[in-house]
Amino acid sequence: MISKEELLKITGGDLTSGMLNALARGLSTLTDLGRALGSAIRRMVSGKICPIP
Repeated sequence: MISKEELLKITGGDLTSGMLNALARGLSTLTDLGRALGSAIRRMVSGKICPIP
């Protein structure tokens, strides 16, 4: 049987599912921002920007 002191010394599980989910969402957001920026640059270079009314 493990004593109470030994139980308190056990470490592990540093990476939780919540942290993994947040990391995945962050990477997805960065990818979406990169696509939007790339599209904006491509439209500016090609001159196909809609005029502001």
